[in-house]
This record gives sequence, C-alpha cells and structure tokens, in this order.
Amino acid sequence: MIELRDITEDNFHDCIHLKASVANESFVDPVVYSLAEAWLDYPNTKPFAIYKGDKLIGFVSIYVCKENCQIINFFIDDAFQNKGYGTAAVKVCVHHLKEEYQAKVVLVPVELENAAAQKFWQKFGFQFSDSIEDGYVFMRLSLLSF
Repeated sequence: MIELRDITEDNFHDCIHLKASVANESFVDPVVYSLAEAWLDYPNTKPFAIYKGDKLIGFVSIYVCKENCQIINFFIDDAFQNKGYGTAAVKVCVHHLKEEYQAKVVLVPVELENAAAQKFWQKFGFQFSDSIEDGYVFMRLSLLSF
C-alpha cells in the first residue's frame, strides 16, 4: 500500500538522498530545495515522503488551497521506478487533496520541455491549461469525476 507520511527526524536523512534521474536535472527539484520552499511557504506547502509499506520510495510537495491545490514536486526514487508506484502515488496524492482539503481542481506545473512528465500526468486525466509561468505549463485535473 502506498501512503504519504510526514517528514520527521527519522526519515529526513533518507528523504534528502532520494534521486530521480531525468533527461534534464532541472525537471526535478532536490528534496532539500523543496523542504526549504515548504518552510518558507508554511502552512500552505506540505512536503511528504512517499512510502510503500516500510520502504521510502519517493517524495511529493503539495500546495494546499481550496482554490488552487497543486502537486509541485513529485518523484519516485530511481530504485523504485517502472513498478507502478508512481501511478499509485499520484492517486494517493489526488485523493489526499480531495479528502483533506476538499479540492475540486488539482494543478501540476510541468516544464514546457518535459514531454515525458506531460505524458505521465495526461494518463491520469490532467489536461493542459492556458496558464504558463516561468517556463512551466500548468496541467489541470477536475476532481468532480475523480
């Protein structure tokens, strides 16, 4: 079972060493950067460790707001990719936003050049919006049918 867990003293070190290899390193922010960003934007930004059972497999940072919930930085560690964990983790993230924050829409900022990430999010029903900022296109998912 995939679940989101808070980042604590017990998993902090392991979290900051998670790695997701991508074609362009700028496509995925390091966990340390996301944690600093979450600290600056507390309480709106929530970082989580992604677990499968007792194994740390990834990281996600979520921006929470009823009007504009976002999955900001999402990745599965290299050691656990191509096993379906990313698919399961996206569903857990979306469910979390819907249940905990009553989100009606979820946005994901994706770099314009990151075609692989765009395709990944599209398979969940995320669609391109007209909103583009700082080289990111915001992909949108309505939760009314999710």
